[in-house]
Amino acid sequence: MSTRMRRSLNLWRWLIPGLRVKRWLLLALIGATLFVNGLSRYLTDEGYSLSINEMVDTVVSEFFPPGYLSWIFMVLGVLLVGLGIWRWLNAIVTAVTPEGSSRVLDAIMERRLESGYRIVVVGGGTGLSTMLRGLKRVTTNLTAVVTVSDDGGSSGRLQKELGVLPPGDIRNCLVALADDEALVTSLFRYRFSEGEGLTGHSFGNLFLAAMTGITGNFDEAIKVSSRVLNVKGRVLPSTLAVARLCAKLTDGRIVEGESQIPQARGTIERVYLEPAYAAPLADVITAIREADAIVLGPGSLYTSIMPNLLVDRVALEIEAASAVKIYVCNVMTQPGETDDYTAARHVRALTDGAGARVCDVVIVNDELPRKLRDLYAEEGQVPVQVDEAELRALDVRVVRAAVISETETVRHDPERLADVVIGIVDEAVATRASYVRFRQSTTPTTPSAPSPAT
Repeated sequence: MSTRMRRSLNLWRWLIPGLRVKRWLLLALIGATLFVNGLSRYLTDEGYSLSINEMVDTVVSEFFPPGYLSWIFMVLGVLLVGLGIWRWLNAIVTAVTPEGSSRVLDAIMERRLESGYRIVVVGGGTGLSTMLRGLKRVTTNLTAVVTVSDDGGSSGRLQKELGVLPPGDIRNCLVALADDEALVTSLFRYRFSEGEGLTGHSFGNLFLAAMTGITGNFDEAIKVSSRVLNVKGRVLPSTLAVARLCAKLTDGRIVEGESQIPQARGTIERVYLEPAYAAPLADVITAIREADAIVLGPGSLYTSIMPNLLVDRVALEIEAASAVKIYVCNVMTQPGETDDYTAARHVRALTDGAGARVCDVVIVNDELPRKLRDLYAEEGQVPVQVDEAELRALDVRVVRAAVISETETVRHDPERLADVVIGIVDEAVATRASYVRFRQSTTPTTPSAPSPAT
């Protein structure tokens, strides 16, 4: 059978009774006829010789003044065309998708999100999940690069007892990017309060540990879990190596273990991994190279962000990437970790610890409400001072914005923070495109070589 014949048969299939589409097409056709008839009357009144559907015109003119007929026909025609097309599309959509138009709208939104910016977010803890929760509204091309150095709580126990990498921060990111976040949050954060060996463990951590046992690989367990939870984006551990985070303090003490570093209550000179070499995940390196933006934080400077930068090649790949590099500075200092740190000292610590330039833009919060200042001062925390002169000396652009939630605690607001990040990426992408066009317009074309004489 030829292609033309198949197309003809497909057209005739629209005439099969019971499809509930022909009636709405007919209604739209009637509306179009009325509109054209009204338009023709209007144009005829203006001096043009045009006459359509004279029979309809003659019958209806007995009930309405001739002067109003053209407008009545045009308005009624537009309404019938709109109603017919809308009901026709609705009949098709309802037949194709059981959920109806809402599912089609979801599909359109998903397609838009799939074409969004490619953003890599580096960090750990609750700060990383906050950033992801805001960004997933504008793009699903998200890659969360997560630290796996947590050795406290349920994650630390599972690492010691089962030998799996700490799943806590991974769990939080999966929850933040899950399609049904409310249900997954309740399920994955549920902690057992009784049962031998289960007390204190969260369901999400046990789920990832069990999935690791089934798949035989922590990375594969995350991928399978992402499919089960319909995660919007990717969650990747920065490394699959088992490495302990250690800190050298200015008083000479060595503190081993992420959970122990803030408890030491000293001034950190540097942090490092033990053993020093930790191979990066190949997907992490690829994501960094292809990114439009790389976001560091928000999160604890030394125990959430820095462990990822200590993984082999990660910091150097960030430095070499064409993406705009954004650091979300903490709003408050952290006792035992960043006491008395200014914004510039945060940036300098990142650069020195990573051994590479990993920050082009720093986002800092605007003025903190007085009541929150007093509340946190009792716990030894103060707002991070924004020393713009020092930041400019580091060749870093400063973006000040209101990025915290108006609550009784100091937390970054997911939507506000995401809006600021996307604004920075918009500017960076536009600037990059302008530069490329400029280079193309100023690059001289190489004249073709003359053909040799024969």
